[in-house]
Amino acid sequence: MSVYPGFEADQDQEEEEEEEHEQEEVFAVNPKYYDLAKLRKEVRLWSAAEKKHPWYDPPAKVKVKTEKGVCHLKINFTLGLPPEGVYEMLTNPNNLPFFREDKNGHQRLENISTKVLKKDGPRQITKVEKALTWNFLWLSGAIPIHLTIDENHKNLSATYTTKKMALMKVFKGSWKVEPLFVDQERLCKKKLPESRKEYKRCSRGKGKVGSKVTMEQVFQPSWPFSMLPFSWFIRGITIKTTKTLLEDLRKTSIQHRRAF
Repeated sequence: MSVYPGFEADQDQEEEEEEEHEQEEVFAVNPKYYDLAKLRKEVRLWSAAEKKHPWYDPPAKVKVKTEKGVCHLKINFTLGLPPEGVYEMLTNPNNLPFFREDKNGHQRLENISTKVLKKDGPRQITKVEKALTWNFLWLSGAIPIHLTIDENHKNLSATYTTKKMALMKVFKGSWKVEPLFVDQERLCKKKLPESRKEYKRCSRGKGKVGSKVTMEQVFQPSWPFSMLPFSWFIRGITIKTTKTLLEDLRKTSIQHRRAF
């Protein structure tokens, strides 16, 4: 079930139950692990505050380190949306338009299919096929990406890996989304909260909850692209593409706050 219907106007109860039944095998975030009514209220706080004091989502910080041909990216960024919504933007099993479209109407990173392989409490393992669009001069196309994602819907974390990706010998990574108590210093002066429950209490339900995201990505070009100068080119394109996708998420976060 998608988190984002919680950000829209309430729908007819029968339609909601039908939608939940149809998509019960592919969760963005399992509804057992969050309160949809509370999530809607948190989003309304963002929407109301955006009109008077717009929140600024800074660009992601990306640190790059290369050792023996293997490139490590460490990524940190914050977004002005609740963690469940940001987690859905990262997994996107229902192919919602979080990434910009090209001139042909395709998302920059499109979710082709998602298949649940295993469920164990908050853990959900999925097999995902995505397509990454590219453009170079007058040419364009899509690179297929086949991922296995191990998700934890309780602590909003995930790891991913692939055994099959064009030009890559190694491609894996992880992410974790944690709550960011945006108004804690202003509304919780006596004691800074350690949980969303404490934050709600000390802010009297008026504190906005944002998201702090930490990500890691590891990749290594396959032979012969691991050889110079091809490895420089592949590494540069991969890093640039990653930053572009992160910028798409940042812009989407801004658009959602204004729309809601």
